[in-house]
Amino acid sequence: MGRFFRKGQVFTIPNLISLFRLLLIPVILWAFLKKQDRTLTIVLLAVSAVSDILDGQIARKFHMVSDLGKALDPIADKLTQLSMVICLSAVYPLMRLLLVLCVVRELCMGIFGLLVIRKNNAVHSANWYGKLSTVVLHGTVIVLLLFPNLPKQVCDGLIIACVICVTGSLTLYMRYFLSVLLPGQAPEETDSEHPGDSPHNTP
Repeated sequence: MGRFFRKGQVFTIPNLISLFRLLLIPVILWAFLKKQDRTLTIVLLAVSAVSDILDGQIARKFHMVSDLGKALDPIADKLTQLSMVICLSAVYPLMRLLLVLCVVRELCMGIFGLLVIRKNNAVHSANWYGKLSTVVLHGTVIVLLLFPNLPKQVCDGLIIACVICVTGSLTLYMRYFLSVLLPGQAPEETDSEHPGDSPHNTP
């Protein structure tokens, strides 16, 4: 744990931005669930997204990449994503299935990802199917937020597409993890990086 808190690597601008994004999450939940203000929710999400972009750019340009930042940034991404699925679950019942799938996927990714790091000393990068499921999920969230009066069939169709993508990405990731961890199994082709080589804000 000491390497996460080395002097000069904690209170950096990128880390503070990631912390700011984490603090925005309860505000986003409050804006949607309590205040029921979609406009404010969209503004807060836009602020979080812009902060995320600045976070990575500052970290790379000013050489402020840190181990703590590499941990905080994806945590902020995932929790912001989950917070929006939670919000929309209050309006679209089918979203609750997607919420369960997202939680299961992140738990599996975290546990098996750590096991792969321990075995190979390499960090698994997002594959095309992980990126695709993220794009579909974000696109669905944006559409449902911006157009609350869409027909139910359209909303359900978008959510089902997300469910399929998340399930598919989880299945393919688990196939990869098991191919690495189980003896005698040849690992599938995938992108990986050695710890410390990845930028602060990798997908």
